[in-house]
Amino acid sequence: MNNSKLYIISGVFAVALIVLYILHFTTRPSTKEMTRGSFSTMLNDSSVTLPIAFVNVDSLLMNYHFAADLREVLMRKEESIRATLTERERQYQGAVNEFNRRLQNNAFLNQERAEQEAQRIQRMQHDAQQTAERLMDEFQREQMRMNIEMEDSIRVRIAEFNAIRGFEIIFSNAGTGTILHADEKYDITKEVTDFLNNRYIPALATE
Repeated sequence: MNNSKLYIISGVFAVALIVLYILHFTTRPSTKEMTRGSFSTMLNDSSVTLPIAFVNVDSLLMNYHFAADLREVLMRKEESIRATLTERERQYQGAVNEFNRRLQNNAFLNQERAEQEAQRIQRMQHDAQQTAERLMDEFQREQMRMNIEMEDSIRVRIAEFNAIRGFEIIFSNAGTGTILHADEKYDITKEVTDFLNNRYIPALATE
């Protein structure tokens, strides 16, 4: 899933935004008076909390009920595809084995009947390959559609969440991407996850 696309701003741009926000909104006599020392002191002041936050996307997707339901739907579809292809393979292999047995025992009435049966088995193999390609293509399309559906859901809920909380910026963080280090006070992952889950109606999950 391209989950990391949600709200991702590059590290350099993120730092620039934070610095610009601090320089613009922090009370100070003038920009020239903002020395390196005073700027560093302000950043290290634990009493200062900027109106920014980040969400750990990996954790969010692991605990968001809608994401879990979509994963379950995809898992069932994958199992169904696997069962269908396994049955097709079993039928094909059984036909091949039966053909070889009859061929070895001279059970065909004539060469023409043997050739007809060989052609039928070849069609079985071709049909099985086409079925596998079609099912996998449908699965990938469905997976992409569900990813978009989930991303849209998160984007809408984040907007609702921020209308209440009023952050200037909400970053996304997946693994070590975008944010390499941040104070825990800026981590709102659990708060966002709870907000999303409280507004999630399981009946809306894709069946």
